[in-house]
Amino acid sequence: MSIGQQILFFFSAIGAFNGLLIGVYLLLFKKQKSAATYFLGLLLLTLSMRIGKAILNYFYPELPRLYLQIGLSACFLIGPSLYYFTRAALTQLKKVPISWKYAYGFWVISITIIGIIVPYSSHPWDWNHYIVHLIYAQWSGHFFATGWLLRNQLSKLFSRQEKLSANEKSILSVFGGNTVIFLIYHIVFFWSFSSVYIAGALFFSMLLYLNVPIFLNRNKARTGFLSTEESLRYSNKKISEEQAAQMAQKLQDMIITGELYKNADLKLNDLAKLFRTSSHTLSQLLNDNIKQSFSTYINQYRIQKACELISGHSPLRLEEIGYEVGFNSKSTFYTAFKKHTGMTPTLFRDKNLQ
Repeated sequence: MSIGQQILFFFSAIGAFNGLLIGVYLLLFKKQKSAATYFLGLLLLTLSMRIGKAILNYFYPELPRLYLQIGLSACFLIGPSLYYFTRAALTQLKKVPISWKYAYGFWVISITIIGIIVPYSSHPWDWNHYIVHLIYAQWSGHFFATGWLLRNQLSKLFSRQEKLSANEKSILSVFGGNTVIFLIYHIVFFWSFSSVYIAGALFFSMLLYLNVPIFLNRNKARTGFLSTEESLRYSNKKISEEQAAQMAQKLQDMIITGELYKNADLKLNDLAKLFRTSSHTLSQLLNDNIKQSFSTYINQYRIQKACELISGHSPLRLEEIGYEVGFNSKSTFYTAFKKHTGMTPTLFRDKNLQ
């Protein structure tokens, strides 16, 4: 290889190698484990094996086909690893549910049996024309299912009213990196752009080093999906039901009296300052005790006021009512209204007119 190719090989291979090391560390040596820790370890292992296969095939195409089979088999487990990691991280599970173990074990056993019955070394045509399509279809299914799990967190990226927690940012960082890798290898798979092939390995190396604090839990931000001990400390500080009831009533009175919901730019931090508490405490009150997100909680007051205006035959148009009660767009108003009342503002107005 030329010097340029050697440098390219080094930077692409170093990510796969270190990904294997971090994956083994999370699975075997990390002291405080959660369910998400195990699946993050599996995700790094499978990604590293898939990336390693791409590197070897790109620089050393004459190597035995066994390497290709191992890499493609690992690719079969990327989707399930990402999906179960996300589910575990969002709910901060301590232990892996038995049903998840059976489901993940099913995929492991399936690809193992396929590899034994139809080995790549003697059946390359079957792998390239059938099995690889099955692998990528299964990967795609789990990837889009993961995206659906994260729909609320993804919507927060474009919301002015809610901010992502440190835990949610970490999860989205992992998902975002997987999204790019997913797209790169699907582009290579469907359009055979060999120049893009090694880009996946290079991006994985960059992604790995950018997220080392997340994977090893060495930063100050709370990544609850990696630290069971820290999650326990957090749960021990939950607001009591009696105190939560008093705080909720006080918060409700403040919002209604001051008509704070009419502020379309109202954010969690702003409300926390007015309530004279920390954003962490307010978020905990809303999510753990009231069981509502910030946007859902504020929108219920906006919809309640909108219903009063519509029922009182306000001369304002429906769109104007939406702006009046604090929504910053017609579509947001209509979506929230239907979510809270089960009908559109137009249908609600027609029923009141009848």
